[in-house]
Amino acid sequence: MAEPMLAVEDLEVRHGAIRAVRGVSLHAAPGELVVILGANGAGKSSTLMAIAGALRPASGRIRLNGRDIAGARPERIVRIGLATVPETRDVFPDLTVRENLTLGSFIRRSDRAGVAEDEARMFALFPRLSERAHQPAGTLSGGEQQMLVIARALMSRPRVLLLDEPSLGLAPVIVDQIFAMVAELKQSGLTILLVEQNAAKALAVADRAYVMRLGQIATEGDAAEIRSATDLGALYLGG
Repeated sequence: MAEPMLAVEDLEVRHGAIRAVRGVSLHAAPGELVVILGANGAGKSSTLMAIAGALRPASGRIRLNGRDIAGARPERIVRIGLATVPETRDVFPDLTVRENLTLGSFIRRSDRAGVAEDEARMFALFPRLSERAHQPAGTLSGGEQQMLVIARALMSRPRVLLLDEPSLGLAPVIVDQIFAMVAELKQSGLTILLVEQNAAKALAVADRAYVMRLGQIATEGDAAEIRSATDLGALYLGG
């Protein structure tokens, strides 16, 4: 079997004396969409933040395309090929949509032609952003801001994209658009690790799933198998 694009082994993350993540191991193959499900407080976001370098793991290994990134600085991790869209949906509110996208390409500053090409690709993928290219990002709707932070992450040309709760707080019609876009990104060959509360939507687009409970992996399997479970709520709760 080919080496995973992303591999996490025995990850432990602490918040002071609290063990938020306890011995988590997971992987994502090239071009695979893997979802992490679980109730609030299960350790999902802490796992993603450790992979992205925003939290330093207490122990464990994290490998990106064969390279050890555990405990590395976020900028180095981005340069190796991983981009993160946190659930906080942070835009630079006083900068325009186009300026936000430009900031997403900071590691490729010398590649002006490539950056311009990617900007055009983002505007094609997210037509609403094209319509608002010169508008301050702080004036966008919640759904438009989510599109912008995803597009900004893609401007670094990542090999792996981490998505943390992309549907959080959005209207159902916008949620449908976001998941259609996630499915399109998967078809492009991008490896995606998705944390999501909307289990039905996530499992409909994912290849495989991990269910976390109390900081640990409670179960894992093909997305279709997890989706067909008679009681997904019981899986969340460890039943």
